[in-house]
Amino acid sequence: MRLIDLSLPIDGLGAADAPVRLEERSIGSEEKKYTGMVYHFAHDGMTGTYIDFPGHIKETDDGLDAATYPLEKLYRVDASVIHLDRPDRSGGVGADDLAEAHKFPIEGGALVINALGERRFDEIEERSVWLTTDAVQWIVDTGVHLLVSDIYESQALHGVFYDLFEGGVSTVCLPVNLHQLTVPRVKLTVLSAPFRGVTQLPCRLLAELPD
Repeated sequence: MRLIDLSLPIDGLGAADAPVRLEERSIGSEEKKYTGMVYHFAHDGMTGTYIDFPGHIKETDDGLDAATYPLEKLYRVDASVIHLDRPDRSGGVGADDLAEAHKFPIEGGALVINALGERRFDEIEERSVWLTTDAVQWIVDTGVHLLVSDIYESQALHGVFYDLFEGGVSTVCLPVNLHQLTVPRVKLTVLSAPFRGVTQLPCRLLAELPD
């Protein structure tokens, strides 16, 4: 087994607007004194790599959140991997593009779309490459419940997330290292804190490749 971390690290400390504030707290007795490092978090749900459950949009809320979403849908989920190499400002990625790029049947509960090749999501103009409406329907029709992709909406915000959530698909946004998934199928694990009532939050995303 080989693990690849697909998570964007969060630079938590240092800057005035950092999402984490450190408090040093004196603890102990006369016999042993030490300093506890206590962290105070102040960030939104779109910090680092993050997961959106369908309830992130009020109109598509299925009643599940970070505390109640089934763990079997987040742990070692079988995933198919699609690789493209779309350059900056190259427009929509359609259903035919996805089908042509993946010669194997879509199997498992998750799908990974690496549309940008070795480019990171922040190495192109924001939303200058996107999933078209028919591509989103193609994804929903595969029956997956989890999508990891380096592209989603266009600058017109044409409803990609609404349609995915309505189709029962949760999404992981701002992943990195997708080009390192060199096999057509992997296992994915999404790790996040079980906040009640929260439907969008930072996560750790791991891919498991066979030896």
